[in-house]
Amino acid sequence: MQQNRPDSQQKILSAPFFVGLPGEAAAKATAKMVTRQHPAHQVILLENDWGNSVYFILSGWVKIRTYNLDGKEVTLNILGVGEMFGEMAPLDQVPRSTDVITLTPSTIGSLPASDFVRLIETEPIAGIHLARLMAKRLRQVNRRLRLRESDSTSRVADVLLFLAEGQGTKVSSGVEIPNLPHRELSSLSGLARETVTRVLGKLERKGLITRDGDRDVLCILDPNGLENLLA
Repeated sequence: MQQNRPDSQQKILSAPFFVGLPGEAAAKATAKMVTRQHPAHQVILLENDWGNSVYFILSGWVKIRTYNLDGKEVTLNILGVGEMFGEMAPLDQVPRSTDVITLTPSTIGSLPASDFVRLIETEPIAGIHLARLMAKRLRQVNRRLRLRESDSTSRVADVLLFLAEGQGTKVSSGVEIPNLPHRELSSLSGLARETVTRVLGKLERKGLITRDGDRDVLCILDPNGLENLLA
């Protein structure tokens, strides 16, 4: 389904990237936005595609994936509402380096790459926002790389905190994140799925997390307790 409605434009303007930008410049940059609804597990971008658009998530979750030398799928990141993807290819004018697939039914707004690049070139605040986004993602990658040699509990705890930082919702009982399939947590942590399942059970018994199957969410009851588990 394809849309181009004022309410969708307002949603995209509320994304962190656009907050603080001059209203006229932001509205002009998003004027040609096209919004589409996608089912779960649909490919949005493929590695080696050319970067003709930049994308913003208006609802749902997507994963960024690639493959290692053995052909095994590796999940690099999981993004949710308000986050952007596909911004690098238009900037350095090279093909996409990863795939992007929806994890849940999602609404995605796409902006022409030329309008996005023009905004970066003409609005210093937009450039600062992009630099901060890149710095944040680099910090996250570095932290996860440092923990690759840690024990399984530390690695699962780090993934949960990573998801909470990106898209956690604060509630009275803690921080809620989607209760992702264990295969996704396995790929993010670099652990076997069975190991992830065992660690999640241990964290739940310790009272650090709880899982709500009816709402398909995982609640981090004690974020500081998870932080203390990081080796």
